[in-house]
Amino acid sequence: MARYRGPKSKIARRFNDPIFGPSKALQKKSYPPGQHGRGRRRKPSEYAIQLMEKQKAKYTYGVLEKQFANLFHRAQSKKGITGEILLQLLEARLDNTVFRLGIAPTRRAARQLVSHKHITVNGDIVNIPSYSLRPGDVVGVREKSKSLESITDSLSATASKKFSWLEWDGSEMTGKYVTPPQRDEIPENIQEQLIVELYSK
Repeated sequence: MARYRGPKSKIARRFNDPIFGPSKALQKKSYPPGQHGRGRRRKPSEYAIQLMEKQKAKYTYGVLEKQFANLFHRAQSKKGITGEILLQLLEARLDNTVFRLGIAPTRRAARQLVSHKHITVNGDIVNIPSYSLRPGDVVGVREKSKSLESITDSLSATASKKFSWLEWDGSEMTGKYVTPPQRDEIPENIQEQLIVELYSK
C-alpha cells in the first residue's frame, strides 16, 4: 500500500511540529522548507489552515486520504463530539497501539511489525495495521518474536511511558486496550475541530 516515504524533516518543518519524533532539522531551521521558506509569507486562508491540520493528522498517524475520509464518516455517524471520536478511532488502530505500548519506537516501525506478522490480537496473528481495536482486546508480541532486538530495545527505551487507556504486562509482553481515550489524554498537537470544519464544507 502507498505510504509517504519522503524526508520526514521536511514534513516536520512544514507544520513546525516534530510529528515524526524529535527532529534536529526543526531545531536548526524553524522556518518552512523550500527556497521561499524564509521570505515573507502571505497570511494563510481559513481553508488552508484547516487543510494543513488534516494533513498533519494524516502524517502523524500514517493514514492515507481515503482511509482518513472513511474514519471521519465513521466518527460523524457516532454519537458524541465528531473530532474527539475521530482521534479515538485513530488511536484505536493496531499500529498506533503497538507504538503507544512501546513495542515499536515509531508508528512506521509499528506498522512494519504488524505487517510482518509479529503482533497478535487476542492470541491470533493480525497483519493489518489499520485493524481497529475494541475495549478489552489484548495486543501481544508473537512468541517467536519476543526476542527480536528491535522490540526489546524499544520496550526498554519506553518503559517509563504510560497511557491511561492501555495496560501493559511486561512479563507476558501483552497490552490491553481498556477504553477509548479522552481528548485530554491524547498527547498529539492536533486541532481536530478544524478538520471537522473542513469536512463540513
